Amino acid sequence: MQSPKVLKPSSDRTEQQVGENLSLDRREFVGICGKGCLMAGLMPPLGGLIDGLGRASVQTVGDVSNVVGRFWHPTTGQNTVCQLCPRKCEIAPGERGFCGVRENVDGQYVSKVYGKPVAVKADYMEKGPFYHFLPRTRTLALGTAGCNLDCKYCQSWQFAQARPEQTDNKNLPPDSLVTQVKDIGLKSITFTYSEPIQCIEYVLDTAALAHKAGLKVLIHTAGYCCPETMQAFTKAVDAINIDLKGFTADFYQDVTGGRLETVLDSIKVAAASGVWLELTNLVVPGYNDNPDTFSEMCRWIVANCGPDVPLHVSRFFPTYKLGNVPSTPADTLTALRGNAYQAGLRYVYVGNMNGHPAESTYCPKCGYKVIRRVNYDVENTGLDLGNFTCVKCHTKIPGIWT
Repeated sequence: MQSPKVLKPSSDRTEQQVGENLSLDRREFVGICGKGCLMAGLMPPLGGLIDGLGRASVQTVGDVSNVVGRFWHPTTGQNTVCQLCPRKCEIAPGERGFCGVRENVDGQYVSKVYGKPVAVKADYMEKGPFYHFLPRTRTLALGTAGCNLDCKYCQSWQFAQARPEQTDNKNLPPDSLVTQVKDIGLKSITFTYSEPIQCIEYVLDTAALAHKAGLKVLIHTAGYCCPETMQAFTKAVDAINIDLKGFTADFYQDVTGGRLETVLDSIKVAAASGVWLELTNLVVPGYNDNPDTFSEMCRWIVANCGPDVPLHVSRFFPTYKLGNVPSTPADTLTALRGNAYQAGLRYVYVGNMNGHPAESTYCPKCGYKVIRRVNYDVENTGLDLGNFTCVKCHTKIPGIWT
């Protein structure tokens, strides 16, 4: 693992550095994780979590990092150019890029969110959503401030659309994070809730340590990044869920502020890498629910990722700048799922619809229910864990099951 280079703060940045070398102790850490379980209506996974429930976490508004990033290069004068995403922000000293969490400090481009997550929770893997990766196990899910998109329906806008000086940031550098996740018995770490691209150094360093400790690392990303960025992720993590938010250039430009082709390129890179990949499409009524366009998207997925990549067709709820848009009708999701099967996909799930039959996994050959899901209640009903096939017809069910 590459040791992060921390800039020494000048006198006018001292307040930003308060608490940078502190980290959550074990009791505070399990308290945060346990609180996340309760917020999600879940039982804590271990007895050790119960002792920590309700305890205050170490967090300070404006507590940021000052770690030099790795995906940038110097240009004219002391300006820097970010190489993480297609925006290629050129930043003068004292300024920041579009994401708001990477700053030019005296000619060095630094991350303000390295080891500084806002949200830390113990989630079921299915919340990811990851349905073909260690089902029903718990993962330590976390996210930082900042994003390089401006989605009108951002579900984490309170911190994803904020600067880290405005958020309550925990102190969890990679070594402390990995040690404590291992101690409480979780098997994986998932960077989610906000965009992992902005904290890529944090992800990469955590993954290096996590793998040495026998832990898996996953990310849920919008995929709005340069190919080199996605390649770095695919070499470092064990699974990726990419949001394919729509399938027209206008939708991406108007609703997310990004470009469709960039995301498609990221999906191609991930699919070609061999890393476990799942895709999510959040269906917003009147915006990206056209059945013909959706079918075209599914045919593209089959052609570029193969028929076995799981697709999560998820229900939209009014939020952020689209608070006046109604929730996605259940009939719309069911119909689009049918379109996805007709396009050749074999594993299509309906998300954010607890109790819908399409939460479960069915054998694509004989239709037998191999994994039953009702929200986070998951049961193996027909997957042979010896060879990961359907117990009825012996068709291989792709995934990372154990």
